[in-house]
Amino acid sequence: MQKLNRTNYKEYKTYPEKILQFGEGNFLRGFIDWQIQVLNEKTDFNGSVVVVQPRGSDKIERLNSQDGLFTLYLQGLKGGKPVNEHMIIDSINRGINLFTNYQEYLKLAASNDLRFIISNTTEAGIVFNPGDSLEDRPQKSFPGKLTAFLYHRFLAFDGDVNRGCILIPCELIENNGGKLKEVVLKYASHWNLDSEFTDWIHQANTFCSSLVDRIVPGYPTDSIEEKTAEIGYHDELMVVGEQYHLWAIEGPESLKQELPVAGTGLNTLIVDDLTPFRTRKVRILNGAHTSMTPVAYLSGLDTVEEAVNDPEIGLFIRELIEDEIIPTFDGDLEELTLYADDVLNRFANPFIKHYLMSISLNSISKFKTRNLPALFDHVAKNESMPKRMVFSLSSLIYFYRGKRGEVPIQLQDQPETLQFFQTIWQQYEDSLIEVKELARKVLSDQTLWEMDLASIPGLVDAVSANLLQIELKGIRNALKELYGTSIR
Repeated sequence: MQKLNRTNYKEYKTYPEKILQFGEGNFLRGFIDWQIQVLNEKTDFNGSVVVVQPRGSDKIERLNSQDGLFTLYLQGLKGGKPVNEHMIIDSINRGINLFTNYQEYLKLAASNDLRFIISNTTEAGIVFNPGDSLEDRPQKSFPGKLTAFLYHRFLAFDGDVNRGCILIPCELIENNGGKLKEVVLKYASHWNLDSEFTDWIHQANTFCSSLVDRIVPGYPTDSIEEKTAEIGYHDELMVVGEQYHLWAIEGPESLKQELPVAGTGLNTLIVDDLTPFRTRKVRILNGAHTSMTPVAYLSGLDTVEEAVNDPEIGLFIRELIEDEIIPTFDGDLEELTLYADDVLNRFANPFIKHYLMSISLNSISKFKTRNLPALFDHVAKNESMPKRMVFSLSSLIYFYRGKRGEVPIQLQDQPETLQFFQTIWQQYEDSLIEVKELARKVLSDQTLWEMDLASIPGLVDAVSANLLQIELKGIRNALKELYGTSIR
């Protein structure tokens, strides 16, 4: 069976390289690159994507071996009916391996065609690393790589204000466009770059905050043989996503001309204020994802669908949303409830195997940005702890012990975060600290949370009580203990 590439995909088209994309992962390919293909098919956008990797290089090499092509399966409800369809995405022109071909990256900075820069490097990606230097090939951090790229573009065009870029980060942090610009300017100062460059960043470039929404589980490990037989070729980069999508971009009116989404059928909105879209989506959809993951996974479940259909875990998720997340909003209750129902239906999509372990990447930073704001608002409004959210936080701490029963969990997070939890749990196992002290140490660590959570009255006691129940009775019995007689 042939491997997917340009030699056997005769409908392949070449477009000018208008977009630099930081991130080669499943989400951007199943969300952004699909939308670029739609724009090419239905409008005069006429642009392709060049992908660079924020971290390792394996997927870049696989991407190039398939000439940027991959198969996207979209499965779920479309117009109220279940739809399972697939297509080949050809909007990616190539990938650049920053570790072996950095000069090609700098060459792209001087391209007349380049206009957009898009990224998705997780919530932990938009950070300043003082160890990065302009001379690195490449820099460690994503903003460091980006700043070096923009500086070379500034030099290549001699500061021409008509040669700036439109930057649209997709990381799930508030004001992601503003935060990215802030870090870029910090690098410019840290590296003592020309003041003219700083002026050019302000005058020539547009940093747009954005909000993305599509569940993209990624490579269909459990059904790859069936799908390969259906399509008739081998594809190492196949991606599965749901039908639903939303891309809300906070940008100027002129962006509607450069990104001509009107009339394409894309649910892509260019708006003045992202706040209501972001708060609803991050707290209800992403917050529920992050909350359910440790509870469901430690309960022996592996996918989101299994979690919402499980009698106990499904009830936990629904009540978490209904009783502890939605009440933190000031918006229309009926509208929020309808949105939550849609989210739960999407979670239960039978076509999609969204693995909890894929959601667990960088769970600490995700809980900090997605769940803690709702927890704080709940406490402020009710003067009481949201017990399900606190149970989820407790389960997350237990999840970072790195074991499901006797089976190791392949935790995915920053090395320093993993080292912290390994050390703290080893102290507990060696009887050097008790569970309450463990809870206090975790909650008070400001490198994890950027605040002292142990200072919240009652939180250390609640978390340590949950941890003790999980340790002694297991996660499901601890959940029953949490509900007592109030379970419904």
